Amino acid sequence: MWLWLLTLLGLYFLYRWYRDRQILLNLPDKYVLITGCDSGFGNLLAKQLDRKGMRVLAACLTQRGAEQLKEATSQRLQTLILDVTDSQSVAAAADWVKEQVGDRGLWGLVNNAGIAVPLAPNEWLTKDDFLKILNVNLVGVIDVTLSLLPLIRKAKGRVVNVASFAGRISFVGGGYCISKYGVEAFSDSLRQELCSFGVKVCIIEPGIFKTFATDTQGTKKSLQQIWNRLPVEIKESYGQDSYNKISKKVHYLDLVCNSKLTLVTDCMEHALTAVHPHTRYSAGRDTKLIYLPFSYLPTSLADFLISLM
Repeated sequence: MWLWLLTLLGLYFLYRWYRDRQILLNLPDKYVLITGCDSGFGNLLAKQLDRKGMRVLAACLTQRGAEQLKEATSQRLQTLILDVTDSQSVAAAADWVKEQVGDRGLWGLVNNAGIAVPLAPNEWLTKDDFLKILNVNLVGVIDVTLSLLPLIRKAKGRVVNVASFAGRISFVGGGYCISKYGVEAFSDSLRQELCSFGVKVCIIEPGIFKTFATDTQGTKKSLQQIWNRLPVEIKESYGQDSYNKISKKVHYLDLVCNSKLTLVTDCMEHALTAVHPHTRYSAGRDTKLIYLPFSYLPTSLADFLISLM
């Protein structure tokens, strides 16, 4: 009995291994647009796909970021300036992409651009603090995707959205976790709507990595500014100890950050180039072994474990 079960299990994993290693043909003919390529995951993925021979359209927020990326890649890679929070910038980028891809359509869209600060208890924040993150991480993702969907449908391509383990379990106040929950929901509905067109939608769920989003000095400075502007009543209610504990959390994030960004970009590459991409990719051991299991625990137990961390 056990021998049969082990044999079946072994055959299943062998099948998964074979299936995962089937890669598409004609990759050099496929165009991929990546947002947020100034640094971090987007920058690394652009270089990675360029080495694969794909036609990368790298969207950067700054001219300097675009120039530095061009210097580090081949002539195939093209850059554009894109602010995902500006609908006019998004519309102009969509028109430019249409000119580049022509009748082939856009094979891949990687919605990578994102920010993480301000992070603080919800009561310490203003509506604008929430909007600052939501406009980039969620509304920007929606705006860029909707603008490019006709080109993606034409190519029967891929949409790859960068969510987070924080899209499954909230660990801090502010707009970051809210935005990632929203990306998960948007991706799920989009996948269901586009499957009949041959378009695949994939979600990347990184753990805690050393990217521009985990700039601890910037996070600490932002937290200090938020604390300084709080009304006296809120400061007295929470106490200085609460501020100190949150500052320690930021320090903890810096200590546990994973510096191997390829764990994430390899997932992105697989989502774009595999014959059978996954619906979700959990990148990093912390996501697989801690945060993902936490999301399935009873709420009270998950809350207790998060408080200990």
